[in-house]
Amino acid sequence: MVYIYKKIVSGKPYYYLRASKRSGKRIITKDIAYLGNSIEDVRKSLEKIPEYKEEIRKAYRTINLFLESNYYLEKIKSQKLKKDELIKDKLEEIEACKFHYTRVFNKKNEKTKQEILKNFVVEYTYNTASIEGNTINLEEARNLLQEGLTPKDKTLREIYDLQNSEKVFFEILKTREEITHQFIIRIHDKLIENIDQRKGYRTADIRVIRSNFDATPAPYVKTDMDLLLKWYEKNKNIAHPLVLATVFHHKFEKIHPFMDGNGRTGRMLLNYILIKNHYPPMIVHKKTRNEYLDSLRSADKSKLTNFKLEEYKNLVQFNAQEFINTYWDIFL
Repeated sequence: MVYIYKKIVSGKPYYYLRASKRSGKRIITKDIAYLGNSIEDVRKSLEKIPEYKEEIRKAYRTINLFLESNYYLEKIKSQKLKKDELIKDKLEEIEACKFHYTRVFNKKNEKTKQEILKNFVVEYTYNTASIEGNTINLEEARNLLQEGLTPKDKTLREIYDLQNSEKVFFEILKTREEITHQFIIRIHDKLIENIDQRKGYRTADIRVIRSNFDATPAPYVKTDMDLLLKWYEKNKNIAHPLVLATVFHHKFEKIHPFMDGNGRTGRMLLNYILIKNHYPPMIVHKKTRNEYLDSLRSADKSKLTNFKLEEYKNLVQFNAQEFINTYWDIFL
């Protein structure tokens, strides 16, 4: 297997084509070609080493991912962005994703864009539903949403869960509405269509299992949602969009304004805030569910009307990495 290895010496990057192979229980690595000091150098050098043409072709996706992500990362680094205390060293990677999204993805052929977005939606709906216990697997989700094939031995609730999320996601792509009570309730209504008849803000108390907080008492749900929306309005032009979306999502979950569907609604609103601010959407993956829940819990001591850096650093860092992983895995 071959891949590109980056070495930093005295602040300057050096790129190599590296090969690795297993020998018994050991993995042996060896630098087989020096590629240069920039991504442009790397691209040119790769075309001049025909002896490894077949290996490079087999590793095309890995190499292309490295080249594209690092090319746009270099572009962003040259801008010398102002630091963000919560996002920290992931800021440049996040902005590189946005740069690629606006300069490359959004200029693709419309049909190609729709195909990529459809693939994103399959991954998103599968993961967001799985976090809540839906048992439809990824292959079944793909067959359901792309081929219209109903999975066997699954409940109608599980099927509607994915179909509703797909429908709502494509709807939020087309709107730039302000976030209001009406908008949030409408998103929730559509996500639980044919699943739960209890719509609108809840009028009964609920208990959030394995949480470090008590959800807002029923008589105060509307009041707390008012406070959340005021917090959002105050910070929407101040906080970085990923921070804004992350903190909004957590505060929303802490209120738990609906009887059911709070997690799915919160993650959809998280993505809506990103999209509204011209950032690509992201996926919280099933495989990182425990880390996700732990990160949410780490912010549970925060007040509804403000946020302290130390309370949200774990959650923002978690979402930042999920955002970066999602983008280069799906939108490249």
